[in-house]
Amino acid sequence: MRAVTIDDFGATPAVTEVARPEPGPGEVLVKVHASSLNGFDGAVIYGVFKDMLEHKFPVTLGKDFAGTVEAVGEGVTRAAGDRVFGVVMKPVVSDGAFAEYVVVSEGYGIAAVPAGLELEQAGALGLAGSAAVGAVEAIAPKAGDTVLVVGATGGVGAYAVQLAVAAGATVVATAKPGEETEFVRGLGAAHVVDHTGDLAAQVRALAPEGVTGVVHLAGDPTPLVELLADGGRFASTLGFGPEQAGRTGVTVTSVMADPSPATLDRLAGAAASGALRVPIARTFPLGSVAEAVGAFGAGTVGKIAVSVV
Repeated sequence: MRAVTIDDFGATPAVTEVARPEPGPGEVLVKVHASSLNGFDGAVIYGVFKDMLEHKFPVTLGKDFAGTVEAVGEGVTRAAGDRVFGVVMKPVVSDGAFAEYVVVSEGYGIAAVPAGLELEQAGALGLAGSAAVGAVEAIAPKAGDTVLVVGATGGVGAYAVQLAVAAGATVVATAKPGEETEFVRGLGAAHVVDHTGDLAAQVRALAPEGVTGVVHLAGDPTPLVELLADGGRFASTLGFGPEQAGRTGVTVTSVMADPSPATLDRLAGAAASGALRVPIARTFPLGSVAEAVGAFGAGTVGKIAVSVV
């Protein structure tokens, strides 16, 4: 089968021929229709996790998948032809979804694609969506709260803005003037601040007493903690935790994406109903993943999708 692989850290991703995997007990073989780029993919390419996670080369890139069940292993309840999506979650970095087929566990990181949700959308939902759910749940926004989302124009940020708005919060989103500002306002952000300027001054002008929640997805987190009101909550997907905050009276949580079946079901249901927009900015074919990685690194508004079929 065709797959996008790297042979070593720093290598340029390329389409190669690899053996089609077969599902073992409790596993599902998915014929992949769509996927998307995530920060994790770039981190794998450039060896960010080489001392933290085991890698087995050649590594097939891609975390998100959406497609149809091709075959199942012993003890699996899903059937061939079922539409599924999710996130490749394995202890060794080797198998990925930028491929014609991928084997995943039935018990975690997979859910059904409901009617009303296209596979192209589902393929851009799993990892970024579950990270956004974790971050927004950590700050627990409610009506009357003011939430600052830093990194609002990316995939995780776009979902986080929508989830916080749906919870009743007033959202302040970071974006540059122009297309980025229009994008986050379209997602429901009530206010937009330009992160290339004096971010703290802009936020304090909107919330003199401080914001009740911060979702940190980009940039230096340290000054953002000072923008919290007493009792405020801070969630970071970039490894920033309470021991680094240097402030008492606030709650700081380091968040990792948890694509549990329940979270994936929630995201898929919201996307199928139209309550959650899947913000695909560009779609690249499997053979152009190297170009897609470059576009991701240069900055994008929303998600960059990968078409496998």
